[in-house]
Amino acid sequence: MSASTDILFKPFDVKSVNLPNRLVMAPMTRRKSPGNVPGADVAAYYRRRAEGGIGLIITEGTFINHKAANGYDNVPDIFSDAALEGWKHVVDEAHAGGAKIIPQIWHVGAQRLTGVEPDRSVPGYAPSAIATGDREVPVEMSKADIDEVIAAFAEAAANAEKVGFDGVEIHGAHGYLIDQFFWERSNQRTDEYGGSFESRLRFGIEVVEAIRKAVSPDFMVVFRFSQWKIDDYKTKIAETPEQLEQFLTALSNAGVDVFHCSTRRFWQPEYEGSDLNLAGWTKKITGKPVITVGSIGLDDPSWAGAKSTDVDELIRRMGEGEFDLAAVGRQLLSDAEWAIKIKEGRLDKIEPYTQKSLSGLK
Repeated sequence: MSASTDILFKPFDVKSVNLPNRLVMAPMTRRKSPGNVPGADVAAYYRRRAEGGIGLIITEGTFINHKAANGYDNVPDIFSDAALEGWKHVVDEAHAGGAKIIPQIWHVGAQRLTGVEPDRSVPGYAPSAIATGDREVPVEMSKADIDEVIAAFAEAAANAEKVGFDGVEIHGAHGYLIDQFFWERSNQRTDEYGGSFESRLRFGIEVVEAIRKAVSPDFMVVFRFSQWKIDDYKTKIAETPEQLEQFLTALSNAGVDVFHCSTRRFWQPEYEGSDLNLAGWTKKITGKPVITVGSIGLDDPSWAGAKSTDVDELIRRMGEGEFDLAAVGRQLLSDAEWAIKIKEGRLDKIEPYTQKSLSGLK
């Protein structure tokens, strides 16, 4: 690392949220919440990242109040009394550690398999009865199902505000439910929620609008999206900048405050003829704050070819105004103090990420 890290640690404001710096903890599913309730160990895990210098924590995905929303055992919900009490403790601990914190709310859609809690008899629900990848064929959602899920997203956001979170992130990426509506391959509906690109955006737009109505005007709404899917890393929702503009403008007008632009490698350009990554294009189009993410801080070349101590490219791009915030994922599992070690130049003390970091709540 040769460049000054000062820009990474400059404060940044979004609405009424005053972030102490530009570093974000990316959402990462941990499956450490038995009974779908985040416990004291989860709260301590997030507090360590706050004390380690992260400005904004985005929690692991927490599922909304719909029978088919969850896709994995031992992940937290955001509607039961016990889970909300647990989240209140998580929020208090993160704030005490010096960070802001928002939950990522999600519905996994067709990624759900029969046999997963809370009701193991419930199959996956999706825009169309189409299996993506090697999965079960899901139930095609009726209009009543769609209305119920939209209401559940709004309820989740209101619950997040009630327990003291600083905002909420909507999971609209990676081939989960909202993204399944966006993606032509998984959305073959013939009603107002399918068909044209514009119609496939309708569900996501209505989720954002419902959330915006359910929370106070200053409550921060973040939307995470991606081009790639779990089942197809090469696909794109928006093949051209013009399509991306249509996509982003609709969501921005619906009430998104911040876009979290998920890529696998943040330094790769999104479209030919420009060095801008997906976050850079998003900022150019919307003018709204954006978060970049993708292999920041990874030391193993089999993952990305980046070094945990090499943030020069991140600093350069942020300094040029390409994006405002940077989300760090797996590196924070191995070293909760990664951010402060980068700031203080203690690069030789950084613990590199390995797959062993996935176990436990270090």
